[in-house]
Amino acid sequence: MVFSQRLRAVDVHAEGEPGRVITEGMPELPNGTMLEKMLWLEANADHIRLQMLREPRGYPGLCCNAIVPSSNPAADAGFIIMEQTEYPAMSGSNTICVVTALLETGILAMVEPVTELTLEAPAGLIQVRADCADGKVTRVTFRNVPAFVIDLEVPIDVPGLGLVSVDIAWGGMFYAIADGDALGVDLSADNGAEIARISEMIRLATWEQSPVVHPLHPELTGPTISQLTGAATVAGATRRNAVTVATGQPAWDRPSSFTGALDRCPCGTGTSAQMAVLHAKGQLALNEPFVHEGPLGTTFDGRLIEETTVGTYTAVVPEIGGQGWITGFAEYVLDDTDPFPEGFRVGDIWN
Repeated sequence: MVFSQRLRAVDVHAEGEPGRVITEGMPELPNGTMLEKMLWLEANADHIRLQMLREPRGYPGLCCNAIVPSSNPAADAGFIIMEQTEYPAMSGSNTICVVTALLETGILAMVEPVTELTLEAPAGLIQVRADCADGKVTRVTFRNVPAFVIDLEVPIDVPGLGLVSVDIAWGGMFYAIADGDALGVDLSADNGAEIARISEMIRLATWEQSPVVHPLHPELTGPTISQLTGAATVAGATRRNAVTVATGQPAWDRPSSFTGALDRCPCGTGTSAQMAVLHAKGQLALNEPFVHEGPLGTTFDGRLIEETTVGTYTAVVPEIGGQGWITGFAEYVLDDTDPFPEGFRVGDIWN
């Protein structure tokens, strides 16, 4: 058989969140930073993201990553993150998936008991420590890019909900964060559809009423992702969260369109943004342990290791830890006669 495209990938999940990792078959990208490579991919080869994430190869809850060479001599490898509606600059769960795939498949050499490496994400260089035993990555701990708060407790008028107090923060993506307990929203996985609906309503209203732009990278805008927080329910956890990843463009004249995919894990960038908010409110000190519980009851370990600045904003450097597991290996191909070269979405599970 002759196929016009072949992509080899490793399927991985990080504390429940699926993150497919493309290891072979990507087009050659121009030299430059990983952000520049990401923007080139978005402009010139977005069909790869659509193929991987839409049906018949993907599904709403799936994320994807492409391992690509880094032009930065300080980096051991680079990766570009792809989600249903955007290319995030950074993702914690996807970082864990990429590290797990790189080391457990031998793309990068594993050193036991600890492998230290540097990855370049579009957001910047990420320092990684991987605890390893018997050929398995048992823990991935990474130093994220600095997280910072844009604004606290912004009153956002959400149709159907009224005024909602929203914190807007960067943790590698721009988040609209609201108190799920105050809204009476159960943050368990079984309530995922309602969490996604409420979260997307809050995010879009925040986007319209209080849009934000990264102070150093004006191409990064938001908020593009939402987070509800609440009291922890598992032993040892500090807080609970539920992050919703958009799967389409909702509209106020179509209330049923306010749906998205619930992040299955506690979310690394969401944890980073939430820790930055708590630090700004005086509720989380540097080096204070922070255990974030996701909707499945799995946890990420977090802490803030130092203060810094990003542009004119006071920022903090988060450290996040979690574990990933390989679930499969595949080669994804494209037949030129396939009627769906960029995949498709159907209204039963998609917007």
